[in-house]
This record gives sequence, structure tokens and C-alpha cells, in this order.
Amino acid sequence: MMGPMASEETRTMTPPTVRGPAAHDARKTGGPSTRAWTTRLLVLCIVLSALNLRPAITSLGALLEEVRDGLGMSGSVAGLLTSVPPLCFAVFGVMAPRLARRFGAGAVVCAGMAAIATGLAIRPYAGGTAGFLAASALALMGIAVSNVLMPVIVKHWFPDRVGSMTGLYSMGLALGTALAAAVTVPVSDALGGSWQSGLALWAGLAAAAILPWLPFVRGRAAASGPGRRADGDGAARHPDTATEPSASVRTGAGHEDRPEAGREEAPAPAPADPAREAPRMRITRSRTAWALAVFFGLQATAAYITMGWMAQIFRDAGVPAGTAGLLLALTMVMGVPLAFVIPRLATRLPHQGPIVLALGICGLIGYAGLYLAPAGGAWAWALLLGVANCAFPLALTMVGMRARTGPGVAQLSAFAQSTGYLISIPGPLLVGVLYQHSGGWGLPITLMSALMVPQMVVGWLAGRDRTVEDEAGR
Repeated sequence: MMGPMASEETRTMTPPTVRGPAAHDARKTGGPSTRAWTTRLLVLCIVLSALNLRPAITSLGALLEEVRDGLGMSGSVAGLLTSVPPLCFAVFGVMAPRLARRFGAGAVVCAGMAAIATGLAIRPYAGGTAGFLAASALALMGIAVSNVLMPVIVKHWFPDRVGSMTGLYSMGLALGTALAAAVTVPVSDALGGSWQSGLALWAGLAAAAILPWLPFVRGRAAASGPGRRADGDGAARHPDTATEPSASVRTGAGHEDRPEAGREEAPAPAPADPAREAPRMRITRSRTAWALAVFFGLQATAAYITMGWMAQIFRDAGVPAGTAGLLLALTMVMGVPLAFVIPRLATRLPHQGPIVLALGICGLIGYAGLYLAPAGGAWAWALLLGVANCAFPLALTMVGMRARTGPGVAQLSAFAQSTGYLISIPGPLLVGVLYQHSGGWGLPITLMSALMVPQMVVGWLAGRDRTVEDEAGR
């Protein structure tokens, strides 16, 4: 496996340039060193942003019982609270491409980080369930737009390293998820047992992610893409006249676009902004797009049930609160190594279905363990469910592989994530209702196991080697 991986890393990539006055000066004086610095800064932006995309959820899961007691929530209301993330992702995620076309992807993600920081700082002190939900929605709005735009930015700036950069982004996301699950309870205890302080501390991490994006907001570099140049009158080159920033660019599993014979390969400007004006395809005509959307929705259902309720399952089985938080952290931290390995492996395979099946089997075994012996084999079940949760980075990778172009990825990402998160909304809520009315976890775990079967089926269909452009037409 290491041989193909190494070959991917050795591909060359023309580093991006930055628009605006600063970029003009850089082209005159800074040259390649400035462009390399911009690329490194963008990588830092991606990693810091990824770290902030799940602490709002897993920090709450670790302290859900304390929050319920503090705010007087019933089990059904707590189920509604765990359904707010996919609802916000569906509602606000669909707006991300339009916002990026108008303001630039960098500006939108930067604003998203600001929304996360503000929402997380406010919600513990909002003074009631309604205020808590409203502040959570503000933070989740920032997460939603960043969720959609990250695959677009990765595909556009690193078109020949989609697997590697998606893996890096997914590792950061998994690390932030696990860190929040593991640290929130001990920090709350250290601060006198205040759940408000334990939740509010994650606003600082989001605030730290705002700063690196600011150069891209001013220069609109992330919006205009790597090296999108302006003609003398300031009009940007048409996307059709631009070429990719590498000699050969992956467009699917194991396929490359190469220059036509006899055509001179010159250093041309890189592709135009993926979120800017481009012909739109009728994506609802694509069976692959629908399969990917349903797969995304079902894996999101499993993920948000896990993040919202798994610690409570262990606590109800007699596991101490601190240990339950560590078990949730183990589930989340499994995504750190696997989120890097799975996308790279997926880009090497002509069909990603076998990976989908392997992850699904791990999930079924983990759910069976939770049902039969939740406390006795807690660490094993947490580990297996952590492997199953790596369907998320696989879904992100398939978004980049099932479309050939930047605009195609932007449209597919918005469609798959918005539709998928809509599909996932009832799951956490239904688990809360079943838990409250049945008085135990038997029915909720049975539901979670049953949903894994269609996830495996549609994931197999989404993993076939084809593109939405071919299916949907223009």
C-alpha cells in the first residue's frame, strides 16, 4: 500500500497565488516562496477549521445529563436537542455555495468560525432551553457552511491530492471530536463541576481558527482559487480557459486527465473559483448523487446518535461519567488514523463498496455488543463503533471522486450533505423518544442496527466508478 501512497505524494502541484493588491506585489517580489507560504497557510486553515466542526456536539454529549438537569429537559426534548445539528446542517448547508459565489469561500468559512465561537460562548449562559437551542443553532450554522465548503476547497486547491487532503481534514475533525469528548468532563470538574464552563471553553478554539482565514478574506484567495488571474481589465479568466495546476489530475478512482497529444503543456492559470458562476447540472437526475446523499444521511444518523447518546448508554449501564466520556473519546479518536488511511485507500480502488461493507459490519458488531453487554465489553464496542463512524471521511472522499469538476463537486457536496442531513434529523430524536417511553436502550439500539443495513446498500451503489456529470447532463 505504501508504494502507491508515496507516488501520490510525489506528484507536483503548482502552488496557489493570492488575488488583490497583496497578491500583485507578491507576484512581483515574493514569487514562488509567497505562493508556497499561501499554500501552507491554507493547510493550517483547513486543519484548524476541521478541529472546530464537532466539539459543539460531542462536548454536549459528554455533559448531556448535567445539561438536562440544569435546564429541566425531558428525554424527548434532549432528543430534539441532539437532532438540531443535522437540521441546521441541512437548512444552512444548502446556502453555502450561493454564499461562496457572492463573498468567496474563504470569507464564508471565516464567518463560519466566528459564528461557532459566538454560539459556543453564549449558549451555556443563555438562561433556558430556548436560548440554549438558539445559541447552539448559531454555532451549528457556522459548522454547516464549513462542512459543505471544505470538500470544495480541497478539490480545487489540491486536485491531485484529494485523498491525502481529505484525510488530513478528516483527521483534524476526528481529533477535535475526540478531544471534546475526553476533556469536557474533567475540565468541568476542575472548574468546580460547572457544566457551563465545560461547554464554553470550546469557544476559544473556534476563535483561534478565525485569524488564519483573514488573509484569504481580504484577498479572497480561497474564493478565487489557486492562482485565478485577472486580465488587464480586472475580469477573471473564464473557467473553460483555465487548466488544472498539475500535469495530471485525478478525476476518479485511478483515472487521470492527461493533455491531448500534440497540445503544448504550458504553465497556465489554475482553475477558476469552484463556487463561481458555472453551468448547473440537474443533479437530481443522477442516481449516484441520490445514493451518496442517502449514504451520507444514514451515516450521519449513526454518528449523531453516537455523539449524542453513547455516553448516556454507558452511564446507564453503570459506567462512571468520566469513563463514559473516555469511551466516547475512543470512538471519536478512531477517526484520527483511519480518516487518513481510508480516503487514500478509497482513491486507489475502482469501487469503494468493499470499504462500505467493512465499516458496516464493524457497526453491526458494536451495536450487538451494546445490546448484550454494554458495560462488560465497553471498550471493544466503543472501538468498533469508532471504526464504523469512519463512513464520514469515506463519504467526503466519494463526493470529490463522483464529480469531475470544481462546480460539480460544489453542487454535489451541497446536495449530498443538505439532503443527507435532512434524512438524519429524525434519528436522534426518535432514539430519545424510544428511550424515554421504553425505559431502556433495547429498542433504540435495535433501531440503530436496522439502519446500518440500508446504509451498506446505498454506500455500495454510491461507490461505483462513475460521475454525476455523466448521469445528470447539463
